[in-house]
Amino acid sequence: QVQLVESGGGLVQAGGSLRLSCSASGLSIRNYGMGWFREAPGKEREIVATIVWSGVSTYYADSVKGRFTISRDNAKRMVTLQMNSLKPEDTAKYFCAASTGGAIRTARDAYVYWGQGTQVTVSS
Repeated sequence: QVQLVESGGGLVQAGGSLRLSCSASGLSIRNYGMGWFREAPGKEREIVATIVWSGVSTYYADSVKGRFTISRDNAKRMVTLQMNSLKPEDTAKYFCAASTGGAIRTARDAYVYWGQGTQVTVSS
């Protein structure tokens, strides 16, 4: 059974940092592109960052570029999202997901496995 489990969310003040982790079981993530999405109340789920299987290429949404960093450790089956300089508008539930194919994937329907999400709340 494939499972993606996110951790590291919480409450932080604006300007602070959080590090989200995604642990995979039941699959070898080296065969998948990995991404982080977020969903705020009343809004659609949106891409935050993605990384190809090798880690060579990454993509960031304009809203997080320069503040967030995605990385992966295929041997440990882990994907992380380092979030710095957090803003209240970053408040959302963050989801880890796995996509097939070797290229950068930004569309939700390109992702075949999803975690349950972890809540990030940034206070002003």
